Amino acid sequence: MGAIGIIFLVSLIALCLLHSVSAATRHYKFEIKLQNVTRLCHTKTIVTVNGQFPGPRIVAREDDRLEIEVVNHVKNNISIHWHGIRQLRSGWADGPAYITQCPIQTGQRYVYNFTIVGQRGTFWWHAHISWLRSTVYGPIIILPKENTPYPFAKPYKEVPMTFGEWFNADTEAIISQALQTGGGPNVSDAYTINGLPGPLYNCSSKDTFKLKVKPGKTYLLRLINAALNDELFFSIANHTLQIIDADGVYVKPFKTDTLIITPGQTYNVLLKTKPHFPNATFYMTARPYVTGPGTFDNSTVAGILEYESESKSHLKKLPLFKPSLPALNDTTFVTNFTSRLRSIATPQFPANVPLSVDKHLLFTVGLGTSPCDQNKTCQGPNGTKFSASINNVSLILPTTALLQSHFFGQSKGVYKPDFPYNPLNWFNYTGNPPNNTLVNNDTKLMVLPFNTSVELIMQDTSILGAESHPLHLHGFNFFIVGQGFGNFDPNKDPSTFNLVDPIERNTVGVPSGGWVAIRFLADNPGVWFMHCHLEVHTSWGLRMAWLVLDGKLPNQKLPPPPVDLPKC
Repeated sequence: MGAIGIIFLVSLIALCLLHSVSAATRHYKFEIKLQNVTRLCHTKTIVTVNGQFPGPRIVAREDDRLEIEVVNHVKNNISIHWHGIRQLRSGWADGPAYITQCPIQTGQRYVYNFTIVGQRGTFWWHAHISWLRSTVYGPIIILPKENTPYPFAKPYKEVPMTFGEWFNADTEAIISQALQTGGGPNVSDAYTINGLPGPLYNCSSKDTFKLKVKPGKTYLLRLINAALNDELFFSIANHTLQIIDADGVYVKPFKTDTLIITPGQTYNVLLKTKPHFPNATFYMTARPYVTGPGTFDNSTVAGILEYESESKSHLKKLPLFKPSLPALNDTTFVTNFTSRLRSIATPQFPANVPLSVDKHLLFTVGLGTSPCDQNKTCQGPNGTKFSASINNVSLILPTTALLQSHFFGQSKGVYKPDFPYNPLNWFNYTGNPPNNTLVNNDTKLMVLPFNTSVELIMQDTSILGAESHPLHLHGFNFFIVGQGFGNFDPNKDPSTFNLVDPIERNTVGVPSGGWVAIRFLADNPGVWFMHCHLEVHTSWGLRMAWLVLDGKLPNQKLPPPPVDLPKC
């Protein structure tokens, strides 16, 4: 072999080694099993993954393949969603029950098999059926490719912090009763940080998350809101947080004392500790942001930030400082905070917002009513059931998976491809509500050709009270190009849109009594769920699904389902 051949061979080997380092297949096994857990001096049996609450942490790198075998040992059906992972041409692994798969039944198993494409940051996984998400959830940490640095100084340590909710009662019984009566479900008994409620709740001092830090160091906190039903304010007493990432997308860094995080959202924040041992400890607290008329868990979860010291002084009784959180209904703070979020928009991390739009859509979101079942007593307005809807359509989940019925051409009788582009009845959305509050219960999909650029206005309605709605889109990231209060004005508001560096996310809060405008490119074939990430609203029907058709090229088509895809 000549010199040129040897050089080529060495280069080829080096390239293969580099690829093997940067892209790996990572295997996890999720055993769905029951576990006795005690919180608030109350022991109950909960559904868990591997007996852990919260569940195990998944760690991978950009370009890695994940193979996660889920084995169901409980009587409940189960499915797992990998929240924020785009699932490019791997929609069979997305997870929402009856949308992309039938649930995994008792004694069955399914391997979720997908590749992380062009994403890095903090994501999370959770059950996507009924209210099992109250206990079945955990972090997904996607690191940059090997030898690729963060666009900020490397932190001393990284710490996942997941907010959740604890219910003393059986959550499946809670949502079952709410769906039967049409009333609001019972609220949680506590919020949690990494599964722990903290010292502000009765009988919980020993169940407190403690973050032990060293002076003069920078910590990366990976924040996840896995709570079922509440947006949360979060702050650390006497410390400033620097926001660097939202929903797995780098942002222009900015500092804040407090942040707002809706269910489904994630933030990466940098915490720079004080240069010297402060002779104090500090509460890290979270409590809800509330806009709607319903009941809510008006309590506060606390963890403790504790400095390490070589001296004995840290063993003394130290003063404990509490942060000051915004008022429960401080919409002004929420608006000001979210308006500061901007994509980093660099050549390496561009903000590829669609500048031209193929489909202009207006979706109204909010609460309405449905008739009470015959011979039943319901707790909604005037004896009806509460029912959430998008464009007055409350999605009825089929008894088979939508993606499967589409792929095999068996959609007749399963769904209708005519989800409305606009409200069928126009009214003053944020003014006096219409007399008729009944919604349509149906299974309709919005059909989009491959590579359609979409602009979607999501408009809150005040039919049964204005309310913030955290909407999550599966299969895509989107750009938040504008938002405001009152009714969206198509003649004036588009002139204010940010098309330069809009924030890119997968979950957005539709403002209470207002609207938000998003844009995305429908470049991922399959059926994709969009829904409110408040579990009660999802159960009541604030959800819809998009069908993105195959493109013409082989890499624009959805592959066939895996052989172990669960059956209904």
